[in-house]
Amino acid sequence: MALWSGRFTENVSEFTQRFGASLPVDKQLYAQDIAGSKAHARMLGAQGVISQEDVDAIVAGLDRIKARIDAGEFEFDINDEDIHMSVEKALIADIGEAGARLHTGRSRNDQVITDTRLFAKQRATDLMQANVALRQVLVDQAKANIDVLLPGYTHMQHAQPVFLAHHLLAYAHMFARDFKRLAAAREAADVNPLGSAALAGTTYPLDRRMTAEELGFSGVTANSLDAVSDRDFLLDLDYAATVSCVHLSRLAEEIVLWSTSEFGFITLSDAFSTGSSIMPQKKNPDFAELIRGKAGRVVGDLVALLVTLKSLPLAYNKDLQEDKEGVIDAARTLEDCYTCMTGMLQTMTVNADAMRAQVAKGYLGATDVADYLAKKGLPFRRAHEIVGHLVLLCDQRGCGLEDLSLEDFKAESDLFEADITEALDLEAIADARTTEGGTSREAIRVQLAQVEQALATDRDK
Repeated sequence: MALWSGRFTENVSEFTQRFGASLPVDKQLYAQDIAGSKAHARMLGAQGVISQEDVDAIVAGLDRIKARIDAGEFEFDINDEDIHMSVEKALIADIGEAGARLHTGRSRNDQVITDTRLFAKQRATDLMQANVALRQVLVDQAKANIDVLLPGYTHMQHAQPVFLAHHLLAYAHMFARDFKRLAAAREAADVNPLGSAALAGTTYPLDRRMTAEELGFSGVTANSLDAVSDRDFLLDLDYAATVSCVHLSRLAEEIVLWSTSEFGFITLSDAFSTGSSIMPQKKNPDFAELIRGKAGRVVGDLVALLVTLKSLPLAYNKDLQEDKEGVIDAARTLEDCYTCMTGMLQTMTVNADAMRAQVAKGYLGATDVADYLAKKGLPFRRAHEIVGHLVLLCDQRGCGLEDLSLEDFKAESDLFEADITEALDLEAIADARTTEGGTSREAIRVQLAQVEQALATDRDK
C-alpha cells in the first residue's frame, strides 16, 4: 500500500499505478528533492517541531540515499509513485520512525514545486553558460573574418554587400536577447514555496525564510494557493528555450545553405558532418539539420505546457504532474544544440573567395548608384528608376554595372561623372555604411566592443 493509503481499503491497480506514476520523470529531480528535505528537516528542528536527534538522523540518512542514487546503486520502484515517496520510503527503512517525521508540516504539493523551482534555476544557469560560450565563438569568428565580404540577402536574393563579421554579430545579438530571457526565467523561479503545504499553509510554526536561505532562494512565495499551482516560471523557461531554438534553427539553415556546392561559403569539419551509405562523395551537414529539426520539439514542449495549464482551477491538480517532462526535454535539447552549434562554428572553414565571388553578382552596388544621383540633387525615386534601367541594360548584355561605360551611364543621366566607378567598389560600398549598427568595419568594431562587454557582464551572472 502507498504511504498515503490510510483512508483506502485497497490499492490502485497495476495499470493505474503505472499510469499515474511520475517517478520515471521526476526521479531526475532527486538531488533537488533531497536538498529540500534536508532544509525542511533543519528548519523543523530549529523551530522545535522535531528533535535535533531526529534532524541529524534524517540529514545523514538523506545523504546516504543521495550517495546511493549518485552511484547508481539505488533501486527505484514504480510502486513508489514519485521521487518524494521513493526517498521517504527509503529513509524510513534506513532510520526508522525519525524518517516518518520528515513530512511534518509539508505536502507533496509544496515539495514538488520546490524541487521544480530548484531544478529550473539550475537548468537556466546551465543554459546561460552554454549561451555565453556560443556567443564567444561568434565573436571570435567575427574578429577573424572582419575583412571578408559576402552578399547580404533579402528574400534570399542578393541585396547589398556586408562583411561576414556583421552577419555573425547579428546572431550574437539574437543570442544575447535569449540570455536575458533565460536570466528572467531563472529569476522567476527564485522564490521558495516550501511551507505552503497542500494549499492553505500549515498550523506548524514553520520558518519559511530559513528554508529559503538554505536552498538559495531570494525570497518566499506570497500566497500558498498560488505557490502550489504556479507554473509560470516553467512557461518562462520553455519560452526562452523555444525562442533560442528558433534562432539556432535560423543559423543552422544558413549553415546548411552555405555548405552546399551552390554556395560553397563554408566547409564544415568532418567532426560535424556525416556521409552517405550509398554515395561515397557526400559530406552532409546532418548536425546543422538536426539543430534545425530539434527546434520543433522544443516548440512542442512549450505548447504542451500551455495547453496543460489552460483552464486549471486552483489549487493543485494531477494535471500538473505533466509539467516537468517537457521542460526537462526543452532544457536538455537547447543545451545540446548550443554545444553542437558552438563546436560547428568553432571548427568550420570560411571560404572567403567564394563569398567574394558572389558579391560580384546581382548588382549589389545598385543602391549606391542611386544614392550617387540623389546626393547630386535628383529625387531618390527618379534615381531608383534610372538605376533600374541600367540594371535592365546589364541583364540584356549579360554584364555587371561595373562593366558599363561612362557613356552608358550618361545616356540615362547627365549627372553621372567619371567618379561613378568609385560608387561601384564593393568594399567601399560596405565601408560607407557607417551609421551606428551598420556594416562598415568602423561600425563593426564598435559592435564588437559592445558585444564583448555584454559577454564579460553575462559571464558573472
